[in-house]
Amino acid sequence: MSAANNRTFAQWARRYLMNFSLIAIVGMLAYILFFTDTSIQQTYIYEHQAEQLSHEIRVETDSLEYYRNLNRRLASDPHTLEKTAREQYHMQRPHEDVFVIE
Repeated sequence: MSAANNRTFAQWARRYLMNFSLIAIVGMLAYILFFTDTSIQQTYIYEHQAEQLSHEIRVETDSLEYYRNLNRRLASDPHTLEKTAREQYHMQRPHEDVFVIE
C-alpha cells in the first residue's frame, strides 16, 4: 500500500508541482502579496493612515466652523466682542482691575 501511495503522490507531484508555469504563478502571487508596496501589510497601514487623516479632517473642519462662527459673531455683536476681549486677552476698562487666576 505504501508503494501505491508513493506512486500516486509522485504522479500528483509530477503533474502539478513540476509544471513551471504553476510554480511561477504561485511565486509571483507570493511576491505581490507579501513583498511589494501593495502587500497586505502595506494596505493595512495605508487604510489606517487614511482613517487617521479623515478623523483629523473632521476635527479641523469643526474648528474651522467654530472660528468662522466666532468671527461672524464678533463682527456683528458688541457684547461677544467685549466678552472675548476680556476673557482671552485680559483687556480692561479704564479704572478697572483684572485678576487672572490660573
